[in-house]
Amino acid sequence: MISKKLIDLGVLALRQRNSRGTFKPHISLRFRDNAGDLRTFSIDTTRTVGKHIQPDAYLITHAHSDHYGKSAMLSPNAFCSEKTAMALEIRHDRKYAGSMCKLGDEIDIEGTKVKTFPTEHTAGASAFYWENDVGTRILVTGDVKDASSLPPCDVLITEANYGDPADPSCHFADDLEGMKSALFEKGPVAFGAYEFGKAQRAVELIRGFGYDGAIRMEARTRALTRSMLEDAGELAGLDSGEDDGVFIVAPWNLDKLPWNMKKYVLSCRMDYPYPTIRISDHLDACGLEDMVRRLSPEVTLVYHPGGNRPSKFSKHLNSIGIDSISIDQIGNVLSNEFI
Repeated sequence: MISKKLIDLGVLALRQRNSRGTFKPHISLRFRDNAGDLRTFSIDTTRTVGKHIQPDAYLITHAHSDHYGKSAMLSPNAFCSEKTAMALEIRHDRKYAGSMCKLGDEIDIEGTKVKTFPTEHTAGASAFYWENDVGTRILVTGDVKDASSLPPCDVLITEANYGDPADPSCHFADDLEGMKSALFEKGPVAFGAYEFGKAQRAVELIRGFGYDGAIRMEARTRALTRSMLEDAGELAGLDSGEDDGVFIVAPWNLDKLPWNMKKYVLSCRMDYPYPTIRISDHLDACGLEDMVRRLSPEVTLVYHPGGNRPSKFSKHLNSIGIDSISIDQIGNVLSNEFI
């Protein structure tokens, strides 16, 4: 059994329960450190209430809401990159209470040396890598756009946002030429993009295409972009009185802009009422498979997102000879070896 293989590698994956008795989001990993002490790292999950035993770390891979940093950021046991901490504070108007590091640095968590690597999913998005007492190399990726910097590992914990190889929508390439053409069409243009992650990537692409004018956006998107990007150029508000140029707003706010403005959504989803330009912050199904092959883990655990894609990606990996389990196969029963 693959779960037995994980135990043999000195790693226990478990799902903890909250105060209502239901499973908390995502997973925790239990292992022994080099001193033989039992450690628990909770990954992209909500905090455990104070009256219960706390994990040694809440690892926050990035600041999107479905990775639960809004909750974990209030714990002194939280760990993330500096840009992720900054984004969490801007997005949720709360003070980050944990520890942080520059992306690419190594952090010490109760004696365990944890190395961080960029995944390019958002500004500051970080993968976490460490070894346990038997030398098992553990890598947690979070969501991934570019896996080229990630190191080989023995146990891989990763995502499957577009991990269903049978779904045509999970196969794509970024339509950079389409976005560039839309940008330089005559007249004002608006791009629908989520305030954190996609909006900043849109600004980077727009500047890379050679546009040096003002980019107009909502206040919090503007604050996030200025904090995340060093060369964002001129950013202006939506209330500047100008209705010409380039706009970036949330997809659901496109209808609030003037009716005669050209409007596009930057997404791989096809359910918006506006034309879609395929620009993604994720690897597609082929990219995810290529990543796993290159990292060459003994076991791959697929932990994100909700729904059936983790199971589908895990089944696909098993079908091509890569040992994998998905989050729906993980319970909260502990092995005696780890008590």
